This record gives sequence, structure tokens and C-alpha cells, in this order.
Amino acid sequence: MCLAIPGKILYKEGDTGKVELGGVTREVGLQLVPESKAGDWVLLHAGFAIQVVDEEEAQATLDLLEEFFKAETEDG
Repeated sequence: MCLAIPGKILYKEGDTGKVELGGVTREVGLQLVPESKAGDWVLLHAGFAIQVVDEEEAQATLDLLEEFFKAETEDG
């Protein structure tokens, strides 16, 4: 199974940028989303942004992931 995590682009320089993921920043490749810009939300997989998404979709995904991980820690 593959999982893409939403993150917000803090800045973009050429085909790379810095993205915030739940309080952590990571440098990622932006080659697959050349239209992206600082402030955009993107789906991240294996160190690359693979799709630009709106903030509402990003937040819904983050909420779902939080629910999942909370349930996992409660179960065992």
C-alpha cells in the first residue's frame, strides 16, 4: 500500500522546496508539480510532491490519519 501525506509548501526554489508536515519541515522534490507555489498544499510520497490539493482536502486527510493513529495506539 502507498500513502501520500499532505503538506504545505513553505517556500519553493527551482524544482525543490521546503514543506511543513505536522510541525516538521522537509525538503522535497517539486518536479512533478511545476505549477505549485509557496502556500500550496501538496500530497507527498517518497520525498516528492505528486499533486496539488486544496486546503480543505488536505485537512480532511490529516484528520482521518490522526483518527487512524489514535485508534491504533488505543488498540494495542
